[in-house]
Amino acid sequence: MSGKYDDMLHLPHHISLTRRRMTMAERAAQFSPFAALAGHEDAIQETSRVVGRRFDLSEEEKAVLDRKQQIILGFLKQGEQPMVTVTYFRPDRKKAGGEYVKRTGKVKKVREVENSLVFADGVEIPFLILPI
Repeated sequence: MSGKYDDMLHLPHHISLTRRRMTMAERAAQFSPFAALAGHEDAIQETSRVVGRRFDLSEEEKAVLDRKQQIILGFLKQGEQPMVTVTYFRPDRKKAGGEYVKRTGKVKKVREVENSLVFADGVEIPFLILPI
């Protein structure tokens, strides 16, 4: 059986005069950027990332927090910027849960419509509305 490329079968292998011969590792490296499951490793890492859950406050804790909010509002009405430390829950952007964050600074104002505290440096954090 005669094939289309029979005339090439017995030619000597080409050896470049200007380039050195690649090692097997170098030849394999040409194909390593190809990933059949692109993003799979990132998805595994995201799934394994641990986030905390938000805890519900007891009625006593809500009452204490409400009194503290009233004290902050009292200072602000007097024109003072009280120094406070606030612990709040920051939801995770990618999955259910989040983390508790602690922030210390001077409170500049309370944005009641947005239910948030604005610190003197411009950082704004949400606060809990307490039905008591």
